[in-house]
Order: sequence, then structure tokens, then C-alpha cells
Amino acid sequence: MNELSLFNSLFDDGTFGFDFPVLKTRNYGIPKVDVKEDEKAYTLEMDLPGRSEKDVDINLKDKVLTISSVQEAKTEKNAKEDGAWLIHERIATSFSRSFTLPDDVECGGVNATFKNGVLTITMPRNKSATEAKKIAITAA
Repeated sequence: MNELSLFNSLFDDGTFGFDFPVLKTRNYGIPKVDVKEDEKAYTLEMDLPGRSEKDVDINLKDKVLTISSVQEAKTEKNAKEDGAWLIHERIATSFSRSFTLPDDVECGGVNATFKNGVLTITMPRNKSATEAKKIAITAA
């Protein structure tokens, strides 16, 4: 199995027996991610325009990385003074994405940065955690 396939999230490829082609072709406000790897780490980048680091929550539990955000709707208190909306498409949005991390991720070293609307999560690799190991058998 390709290590990056472990980063697939629900509905991406029908892993759970579901096949929702509509969900695959439409965005529905769920940010897309890019994941790359090198010998030292996996790097996940997610575009989050209009958000800041205060708007995003990242949790890691049992090798499952969850990124979520709730963006509150901004209400205009003085709508009569400022005029009436003719078009009002920018509304509150929220999302949550979860990723099962590969076994070689060193969870204690995961860190995140946010710059210019791009969230970058770096997950260091620990190759020795996944290397084959011979187990000695002792007589009982």
C-alpha cells in the first residue's frame, strides 16, 4: 500500500463502501490539501483564505489528525445606515477534515504554522518505528 494512501479522508475514494461522485466533483467549502513527503517528514498544506490561525483547530489523537474551523457570520448592525444588501454571498462557513497518519509519523514532533492564508503541518518521520524486527522466542 502506498504510504500516502493512508492520508485519504472519508469519501475520497469509496474506502468505506460509499461512492458519492457529487461529493468528489463539488467543493462544498471543504479546503483541499497537498501532502508531500521526504526522508525526514510529511508536509500537509491547506489553503484557508480569509481565516487566521485563531479560526483553526488542529487535534491529533490515536494517529488521526483533525483540522476544523468555524467561521462566524459577520452581521451588520447598521444595515439601514449603510444601505441594503443587493448580493450577500459571503456567509459563515465551517469544515472538518480528518486524516489517518502513517505508522512512521512521530506524533510528538508534529507542528503547524499559518502564513498568508496557508496552513502548513509538518509531521516528522521515524523510520525505525516501522522497520521489521526479529522477535526472539524463549522457552516457557
